[in-house]
Amino acid sequence: MSPSATRQKISLNRIAHVYYTHKDLDKAHQFLLDFGLSVVQKTDDKIYYRGYGTEPFLYCATRGDEDKFGGTAWVVDSLEDLELATSLPGATPIHDSDAPGGGKRVTFYDPVDNFPFHLVYGQTPVEMTETFPELAYNFPTVKHRPVNKTQRFKQGPAPIHKLGHFGLCVTNYKAAFDFYTSNFNFKPSDLVYDPATNEDITTFLHLDRGAEMVDHHSFFFFEGPKFHVHHSSFEVFDFDIQMLGHTWLNEKGYENCWGVGRHIMGSQIFDYWFDPSRFILEHYVDGDLVNDETPTNRTAAGPGNLHVWGPDLPPTFLL
Repeated sequence: MSPSATRQKISLNRIAHVYYTHKDLDKAHQFLLDFGLSVVQKTDDKIYYRGYGTEPFLYCATRGDEDKFGGTAWVVDSLEDLELATSLPGATPIHDSDAPGGGKRVTFYDPVDNFPFHLVYGQTPVEMTETFPELAYNFPTVKHRPVNKTQRFKQGPAPIHKLGHFGLCVTNYKAAFDFYTSNFNFKPSDLVYDPATNEDITTFLHLDRGAEMVDHHSFFFFEGPKFHVHHSSFEVFDFDIQMLGHTWLNEKGYENCWGVGRHIMGSQIFDYWFDPSRFILEHYVDGDLVNDETPTNRTAAGPGNLHVWGPDLPPTFLL
């Protein structure tokens, strides 16, 4: 039996927050506010942002000499999981976090592409700051709204609920897949293969938490010649909020990357935007849920398997 088959896995509970460095922090800051995040803590060189949910923060922006992705952080289930993580490549000892929410933290470095990956435990959650009504909708033959019940909205950014997932272009798909599925409770929801070679080239990974329902994916990656973060994705409340956010960003003059449309794998309604540093951030709603009864799907790569409606796939989207 191989060592990876007997290795105790680190149990991840959820994705928590993400780190980016920006040469122009002021422009990045304004975009993040227009994107729907709000400031938790701010200095001249570092800003922490939260959503309206219970995570202490979702995004940390730092001023630096280059625009750079700084990795994501994941909440683990126990202090024992943090202890296991100290044996991973380049791992720090367990140490106190000075970020909003506090807790304990370990940072290690991905063995394939050497980017930081953070694990946290014991953060203090915060109170939700907003609630939204679950709207009723009228259909041609079934009317759910009573007479004179209107739907009215205010223009503005789309408030962010949580960080839902992130994606990478990695330089060695097989090595990355083996590392993450051997060391953590990641399980593929969807695999995409090259029909010419029958080799898997993309994976959408969810957190295997038994019968608990979880998002279709919280991490995805595909292989390419140069490592880079593809995008980080944030959940908003519903389609109306998403479209209000789309309109707001468009009217502010930001560059839409792709959207609005409906994915096939994961089913999310997506809307991708470039921030001023050319990183891609996504608003999404209505994604699939999976658990241990959900089979893994395997699909051939092709131009029509990423969306069922919406604008054409930009030719550079997966570069």
